[in-house]
Amino acid sequence: MPLDEAELGRRQARYQEIVKQNKPRPPILRNFLLAFVVGGAICVIGQAVLEFFTARGLTVDEAAGPTLAVMIFLGALATGLGIYDDLGELSGAGAAVPITGFSNTIVAAAMDFKREGYVLGMGSKMFIIAGPVLVFGIVSAVLIGIIRMLAT
Repeated sequence: MPLDEAELGRRQARYQEIVKQNKPRPPILRNFLLAFVVGGAICVIGQAVLEFFTARGLTVDEAAGPTLAVMIFLGALATGLGIYDDLGELSGAGAAVPITGFSNTIVAAAMDFKREGYVLGMGSKMFIIAGPVLVFGIVSAVLIGIIRMLAT
Protein backbone atom coordinates (compact mmCIF):
# COMPACT_ATOMS: atom_id res chain seq x y z
CA MET A 1 0.00 0.00 0.00
CA PRO A 2 1.55 3.36 -1.02
CA LEU A 3 2.19 6.02 1.61
CA ASP A 4 0.03 9.09 1.65
CA GLU A 5 1.62 12.55 1.39
CA ALA A 6 1.30 13.29 5.13
CA GLU A 7 3.00 10.04 6.18
CA LEU A 8 5.73 10.53 3.61
CA GLY A 9 6.34 14.06 4.93
CA ARG A 10 6.56 12.80 8.53
CA ARG A 11 9.06 10.10 7.56
CA GLN A 12 11.22 12.56 5.64
CA ALA A 13 11.18 14.98 8.58
CA ARG A 14 12.15 12.18 10.99
CA TYR A 15 14.95 11.08 8.65
CA GLN A 16 16.30 14.64 8.46
CA GLU A 17 16.21 14.84 12.27
CA ILE A 18 18.22 11.59 12.58
CA VAL A 19 20.74 12.84 10.02
CA LYS A 20 21.12 16.15 11.89
CA GLN A 21 21.68 14.36 15.22
CA ASN A 22 24.32 11.99 13.82
CA LYS A 23 26.18 14.42 11.54
CA PRO A 24 29.71 15.03 12.82
CA ARG A 25 30.45 18.59 13.84
CA PRO A 26 33.21 20.29 11.87
CA PRO A 27 36.28 21.45 13.84
CA ILE A 28 35.44 25.15 13.43
CA LEU A 29 38.25 26.53 15.61
CA ARG A 30 40.87 24.34 13.93
CA ASN A 31 39.63 25.32 10.46
CA PHE A 32 39.62 29.00 11.42
CA LEU A 33 43.17 28.87 12.79
CA LEU A 34 44.54 26.97 9.78
CA ALA A 35 42.90 29.42 7.37
CA PHE A 36 44.35 32.32 9.34
CA VAL A 37 47.86 30.87 9.52
CA VAL A 38 48.06 29.77 5.87
CA GLY A 39 46.47 32.96 4.52
CA GLY A 40 48.73 35.01 6.77
CA ALA A 41 51.81 33.07 5.59
CA ILE A 42 50.93 33.77 1.95
CA CYS A 43 50.53 37.46 2.79
CA VAL A 44 53.87 37.47 4.66
CA ILE A 45 55.54 36.02 1.55
CA GLY A 46 53.89 38.75 -0.52
CA GLN A 47 55.09 41.40 1.91
CA ALA A 48 58.63 39.98 1.79
CA VAL A 49 58.59 40.15 -2.01
CA LEU A 50 57.36 43.76 -1.83
CA GLU A 51 60.13 44.60 0.65
CA PHE A 52 62.66 42.98 -1.68
CA PHE A 53 61.65 45.29 -4.53
CA THR A 54 61.46 48.41 -2.36
CA ALA A 55 64.94 47.64 -1.00
CA ARG A 56 66.16 47.76 -4.60
CA GLY A 57 65.08 51.41 -4.86
CA LEU A 58 61.53 51.12 -6.16
CA THR A 59 58.71 53.05 -4.53
CA VAL A 60 55.83 51.04 -3.10
CA ASP A 61 53.68 51.95 -6.11
CA GLU A 62 56.43 50.88 -8.52
CA ALA A 63 57.07 47.66 -6.61
CA ALA A 64 53.39 46.62 -6.64
CA GLY A 65 53.43 45.33 -10.23
CA PRO A 66 56.52 43.12 -9.91
CA THR A 67 55.26 41.86 -6.56
CA LEU A 68 51.95 40.80 -8.12
CA ALA A 69 53.81 39.10 -10.98
CA VAL A 70 55.99 37.14 -8.55
CA MET A 71 52.99 36.10 -6.43
CA ILE A 72 51.07 34.99 -9.54
CA PHE A 73 54.11 32.99 -10.64
CA LEU A 74 54.51 31.39 -7.19
CA GLY A 75 50.80 30.47 -7.11
CA ALA A 76 50.99 28.94 -10.59
CA LEU A 77 54.20 27.06 -9.74
CA ALA A 78 52.71 25.70 -6.51
CA THR A 79 49.62 24.58 -8.44
CA GLY A 80 51.71 22.89 -11.12
CA LEU A 81 53.71 21.03 -8.46
CA GLY A 82 50.53 19.97 -6.62
CA ILE A 83 51.42 21.94 -3.50
CA TYR A 84 48.60 24.49 -3.74
CA ASP A 85 45.90 21.80 -3.85
CA ASP A 86 47.24 20.30 -0.61
CA LEU A 87 47.41 23.76 0.92
CA GLY A 88 43.81 24.43 -0.09
CA GLU A 89 42.70 21.08 1.33
CA LEU A 90 44.42 21.89 4.62
CA SER A 91 43.41 25.51 5.04
CA GLY A 92 40.25 26.01 3.00
CA ALA A 93 39.62 29.72 2.58
CA GLY A 94 43.11 30.59 3.79
CA ALA A 95 44.55 29.49 0.45
CA ALA A 96 42.05 31.64 -1.44
CA VAL A 97 44.12 34.79 -0.89
CA PRO A 98 43.20 36.85 -3.95
CA ILE A 99 46.25 36.81 -6.23
CA THR A 100 47.62 33.33 -5.52
CA GLY A 101 44.14 31.84 -5.30
CA PHE A 102 43.20 33.37 -8.65
CA SER A 103 46.43 32.07 -10.18
CA ASN A 104 45.69 28.63 -8.76
CA THR A 105 42.19 28.65 -10.25
CA ILE A 106 43.37 29.52 -13.74
CA VAL A 107 46.30 27.08 -13.78
CA ALA A 108 44.22 24.23 -12.30
CA ALA A 109 41.54 24.71 -14.97
CA ALA A 110 44.19 24.77 -17.69
CA MET A 111 45.81 21.60 -16.36
CA ASP A 112 42.47 19.78 -16.16
CA PHE A 113 41.73 20.34 -19.84
CA LYS A 114 45.28 19.95 -21.22
CA ARG A 115 44.47 16.70 -23.04
CA GLU A 116 41.83 18.49 -25.13
CA GLY A 117 44.60 20.53 -26.73
CA TYR A 118 46.35 23.79 -26.12
CA VAL A 119 43.81 26.06 -27.81
CA LEU A 120 40.42 24.38 -27.28
CA GLY A 121 41.44 22.77 -24.00
CA MET A 122 43.82 24.87 -21.96
CA GLY A 123 43.33 28.16 -23.76
CA SER A 124 39.56 28.26 -23.62
CA LYS A 125 38.77 26.39 -20.42
CA MET A 126 40.99 28.45 -18.15
CA PHE A 127 39.00 31.56 -19.09
CA ILE A 128 35.70 29.94 -18.09
CA ILE A 129 36.64 30.79 -14.53
CA ALA A 130 38.88 33.80 -15.14
CA GLY A 131 36.60 35.46 -17.69
CA PRO A 132 33.85 36.66 -15.34
CA VAL A 133 36.42 37.92 -12.84
CA LEU A 134 38.30 39.85 -15.53
CA VAL A 135 35.10 41.30 -17.00
CA PHE A 136 33.89 42.39 -13.56
CA GLY A 137 37.26 44.01 -12.78
CA ILE A 138 37.45 45.85 -16.09
CA VAL A 139 33.83 47.06 -15.99
CA SER A 140 34.23 48.18 -12.37
CA ALA A 141 37.41 50.09 -13.21
CA VAL A 142 35.74 51.83 -16.15
CA LEU A 143 32.70 52.81 -14.06
CA ILE A 144 34.85 54.11 -11.22
CA GLY A 145 36.92 56.07 -13.74
CA ILE A 146 33.79 57.64 -15.22
CA ILE A 147 32.44 58.52 -11.77
CA ARG A 148 35.77 60.04 -10.77
CA MET A 149 35.98 62.02 -14.02
CA LEU A 150 32.45 63.40 -13.53
CA ALA A 151 33.12 64.23 -9.88
CA THR A 152 36.22 66.32 -10.62
